[in-house]
Amino acid sequence: MAKPEPVFPVWGSGSSSQGAFSLFGRFWPRAAATKDDHQIELALLADSGLKVVSPSTSDPSQPPLTNHESATTLATSASSDVVAELLDVDIDSEGNYIHTLAIRNNKQTSNAKARHSLVITHGYFTGLGFFFRNYHELSQVPDWDIYSIDWLGMGRSSRPKYVSKRGESEDARVAHAESFFVESLEEWRERMGIERMTLCGHSFGGYMSALYALKYPERVEKLVLVSPIGIPEALPDFEDRLRQGHGPARRRIPPSSSCTPEYESAEITDAAVKAEEASEAAANKLNEPSRARRLMIGMAMNLWERNFAPQWVVRTAGPLSRRLINWYIGRFEWLSETQRTALSAYAHQISVLPGSSESALGDILRPGAFARRPLIDRLGSITVPTVFMYGANDWVDFTGGEQVIRRIAGRVSTNLYRISQAGHNLHLENPAEFNNALAAEMRAIS
Repeated sequence: MAKPEPVFPVWGSGSSSQGAFSLFGRFWPRAAATKDDHQIELALLADSGLKVVSPSTSDPSQPPLTNHESATTLATSASSDVVAELLDVDIDSEGNYIHTLAIRNNKQTSNAKARHSLVITHGYFTGLGFFFRNYHELSQVPDWDIYSIDWLGMGRSSRPKYVSKRGESEDARVAHAESFFVESLEEWRERMGIERMTLCGHSFGGYMSALYALKYPERVEKLVLVSPIGIPEALPDFEDRLRQGHGPARRRIPPSSSCTPEYESAEITDAAVKAEEASEAAANKLNEPSRARRLMIGMAMNLWERNFAPQWVVRTAGPLSRRLINWYIGRFEWLSETQRTALSAYAHQISVLPGSSESALGDILRPGAFARRPLIDRLGSITVPTVFMYGANDWVDFTGGEQVIRRIAGRVSTNLYRISQAGHNLHLENPAEFNNALAAEMRAIS
């Protein structure tokens, strides 16, 4: 079957927005994607080395048919030898579902059914399609089933109305938002019939996966946190500095030449870090932010506190929204032109679908991606093996993972990887090294 041609969203007047901003819809067309259109996602997955088929069984908890010839092929690549199913898994009686990619029983030893399950959860502003460079290689680990999901209200999962608790206490606001995601993941696990899983979460997905492992440790065989947000506490003056147009000095690390697990104490790099922070502080004094920059940042912070999400900006941009996404994905120089085109179309579609749980991010994080309830204060009680992965040029501070390891080392097994030549999207930027690291953690269980 030929690779599906991308089909781009249509334009509509848009009837739902937030507050006074709904006036934009009367004069400026807003993006409106068709939820039933899978062609854009399939165009991306066709470049992943997978043969994507329709479900061969109506019960997602049952393994697929051994012979997929009777299933409808939705997308395939020239050399595809791995069968994957796209499922919309119902999680309640209200019509909500979790969009799922399932790769089951492609590599087996003597067992009739794979013994282990890897569940991948995506980060904010992305979806399961962002792992298209990882699925094929990970599926080569024998006796493992691979699942990847779109969080409820994100990607191509259902989009229920999300009601923030912004008017209540901060603890209530955070607890409500976290429960929305954690409990929907648990409902999905039950519907899929997965007893235990290795839970691998990227960025926002890492934050939520960690919370899931804290609440349901009996269901998690291993926790893999890939550049997770929300671990460290914010600096006391961070929000003031941000409103003034500055950001805090961030710790950076030299790239690693391999994905061999590394753990280095913070003291080893203290001198280099202090020198870099001093350099950044001096640069900030020489390059005082303009008044316009301060106003823009202040407005963005106020919108964030009111639960406006970046996707709202994309929707409101109307016919310019595609240019915004093209600019963002266009910076992914590690992808081919064809891959950037497919990923840009996919990112655009999942961004302009009706708004839902994306607004929960403002309930969970403060401006600057610092958690309102930092994980550093909560992961000390984790009881499952925990692995951290960061890119060598990651904007997420790897020392947060180090601090957690210090607290739990000796009680549970831990590892920390630093993936070379990669930033925050390490699974996309250096898939070979990322895949090797994750596959090694999977084989350690097998």
